This record gives sequence, C-alpha cells and structure tokens, in this order.
Amino acid sequence: MAYVYILRCRDGTYYTGYTTDLERRVKEHNRGTAARYTRGRTPVELVYFEECSSRELAMQREAAIKRLNRRQKESLIRKGYPSGSR
Repeated sequence: MAYVYILRCRDGTYYTGYTTDLERRVKEHNRGTAARYTRGRTPVELVYFEECSSRELAMQREAAIKRLNRRQKESLIRKGYPSGSR
C-alpha cells in the first residue's frame, strides 16, 4: 500500500509526493526533515491523498499530479479523496 498526497504549504503553494506511511511523512515535512521544498514553508497541511495498491502506481500518479496546473490541483482537492484504490 502506498499513498500519493498533496500538501498546502504556509506560503500557499502545493507540494505533491508519495509515501508508504502518510502520517509519518506529513510529520517529517512539518519537522523540516523531509523534502527540501517544504523545509522553509512549514507548517504544511495535508489537503489531499489517494491510496494506491503499489509504490509504482503511487509514483506514476504523483508524476501525473505534478503535471497539473494550480487550478487543476485545486479542483482535485475540492473533489476530495476518490473512492477505491488504484
């Protein structure tokens, strides 16, 4: 099981990543021990996530979300967590 997630950073930007432990990863972002991008933008807030059946699928979905523009990401966030796993 893996997750792809979107964080809203303190400055209003979005960060997309994937992990096998969502709770731990969000804590790492807020401690400043995760991605370099989020280190100066704490606190971060988890605003969206999807469950994926494998790490490979989560990585593919992360890449697809990173290609979205801001408006498309916000639309995804508004729609919320999709039903079912990938």
